[in-house]
Amino acid sequence: MTVDDITAISGSALFLIIKTAAPILLVSLIVGLVISIFQTVTSIQEQTLTFVPKILCVFLTLILLGHWILTQVTEYMVELWSNFSMYIR
Repeated sequence: MTVDDITAISGSALFLIIKTAAPILLVSLIVGLVISIFQTVTSIQEQTLTFVPKILCVFLTLILLGHWILTQVTEYMVELWSNFSMYIR
């Protein structure tokens, strides 16, 4: 196994992490932004107001996209394990 192989595996793993985490992070970002705008307009200065809606939206996103995320990770692991004999040389 060469350095190029390790770099390719690490690069694809990092891309998979970014690809699967991006929807959850974007939902959290958008909900936080909307609530911050609401707080600014209404002059509410409660710091804990953003936590419950963010948690609910992230949980809903995980419910909706959990199958896709799990499929992506499973496909990557199957690809790694199917090429395992090439990696131990």
